[in-house]
Amino acid sequence: MSDASPGSFRGRVFVVTGASSGLGYEIAQALAAEGAHLVLAGRAREPLAAAALACRERGASAIAVPTDVTLDADCSALIECARAEFGGVDGLVAAAGLGMWARFGELSGPEVMEPLMAVNYWGVVQPAFHALPDLRARNGMLVVISSVQGRIGVPWHSGYAAAKHAVQGFCDSLRLEEGERLAVLTVLAHWIRGTELRARALGSDGRPRGSAAAGHGGDAMLAEEAAARVVAAMRQRRRELWIPRHFRLVGILSSLVPALTDRLIRRRVEREHARQPRDD
Repeated sequence: MSDASPGSFRGRVFVVTGASSGLGYEIAQALAAEGAHLVLAGRAREPLAAAALACRERGASAIAVPTDVTLDADCSALIECARAEFGGVDGLVAAAGLGMWARFGELSGPEVMEPLMAVNYWGVVQPAFHALPDLRARNGMLVVISSVQGRIGVPWHSGYAAAKHAVQGFCDSLRLEEGERLAVLTVLAHWIRGTELRARALGSDGRPRGSAAAGHGGDAMLAEEAAARVVAAMRQRRRELWIPRHFRLVGILSSLVPALTDRLIRRRVEREHARQPRDD
């Protein structure tokens, strides 16, 4: 990494995907406040440009690179832009995500699952592949905004949980392959307030459900607070962060008493689903 004091992000170069809104936006702003150089990626040009401007107003150097993380050519171009502008990449924060709210058996077809894997899995693997030479050389870090559902299955979220399980396996394997050359942090998050993940969640027909799925549970954390926890974990080069912390117990329970955990999860999600307007 660049010349900076241990634990400092000043002068270090971070690529942040999903940076135009939600948790990706807040992580970018938190890194900007610490003096990082930022390359922000997202599909929506105007919100992305606004996010880069907000970073610069905090005193950081920041550029916006419109990117579709499901396209390998876009991901390659994104990393090349970072190299051209700042000389390399110290960290990649993969925060782009796409949710789901539908029973698998009620989908219009299996193709509804494809964009979930494209965004949540390939949207991590592709930019990581192109950034890896820099991350290795600079003792860098890969930060992946995964989900509690990367460890446990949840009804009405089969495609999302499958993609997050896949990316969790990828990160765990990459961490073993790279050892000390690369820090890999997976963020196992519950629902975060201040994101559009639920509003954009795909319904049974493969279209976003909008306001029908926009609510949050009472224990959802604000995106700004979650971002502060992510950046603190990055500073410590941790391997895993649960948000909120007590959800780690769900992962432990699912190993010790899986049948009981299944009943508790099913009951909770079904209660929440009963409060949701129908998407048909």
